[in-house]
Amino acid sequence: MSDKDDDLGMWDEAMDEQAEAAAKAETVELEELEEDAPITGEEKRKLDAILDIPVTISMEVGRSHISIRNLLQLNQGSVVELDRVAGESLDVLVNGTLIAHGEVVVVNDKFGIRLTDVISQIERIKKLK
Repeated sequence: MSDKDDDLGMWDEAMDEQAEAAAKAETVELEELEEDAPITGEEKRKLDAILDIPVTISMEVGRSHISIRNLLQLNQGSVVELDRVAGESLDVLVNGTLIAHGEVVVVNDKFGIRLTDVISQIERIKKLK
C-alpha cells in the first residue's frame, strides 16, 4: 500500500468520525434575550463586581489600507485618504467592539464625542454570533 493510499484511508476515517459526531450532536434551545428583563439581587451583585474593570474606548474616524511601500513614503504633511465621507458619524468602540456612533464636538477647548446612536445590547450580542 502506498503513502497515497494511507493518506486516503486516514482521510476516510476522519470523515466517518466527523459524520458520527455530527449525528450525535444535539440542538439546544436558548432563551430569547429580553430588552427590559428585571435584574435579580444575585445578578446585581455579579454586575457590581465588574463595573470598575477598566476598558479601552476609542473613536474611529475611518480606515485605509495602504502598502508598506506607501506607508514608508509618508512624511509630515502627507494626506491619507480614509474610507469615510466628510461629515459621516464616527464609530465608538470599546475594547474593539462597536457600541455607538457619534460626532466630534469641542468643549472647553477639548475634543469630545457626542453619541448620536447607541447600539443596543441585543444587537451587539447578535453580532457576536
